[in-house]
Amino acid sequence: MHQRQLVIKAPRQGLFEITHQIAEVVQQSQLARGMCHIFVQHTSASLLIQENADPSARADLEAFFERLATSQAHLFTHTDEGPDDMPSHIKSALTQCSLTIPVVDEQLALGTWQGIYLFEHRLQTPPRRLFVSVFG
Repeated sequence: MHQRQLVIKAPRQGLFEITHQIAEVVQQSQLARGMCHIFVQHTSASLLIQENADPSARADLEAFFERLATSQAHLFTHTDEGPDDMPSHIKSALTQCSLTIPVVDEQLALGTWQGIYLFEHRLQTPPRRLFVSVFG
């Protein structure tokens, strides 16, 4: 097993591709076959595998989630950290805090148009801690 903690700060709220950072950890593991597990240690950010070829797919997903869980404080009672506090938790609840991806020939076995994304739900983007574990 090979494990590494990554600290990633998204430049803004929304989807931020981290495929290359995860692939680097997989290559460092030198494990030819196995599984890569990624876990984000936060309740206001999540992980997704999504299309990484057309930027409009990312923009549409971000817009959909913003409509679904808008940052209008009057709609929620949990607003301790601002108007985006509860919407961030809702977005996290509807997505994932971890992903597992097969490793084949020391590479992530992602599909042709798939990329790994950190989905930052907060307006102020704090550094996010991710654990990447590669088992083989």
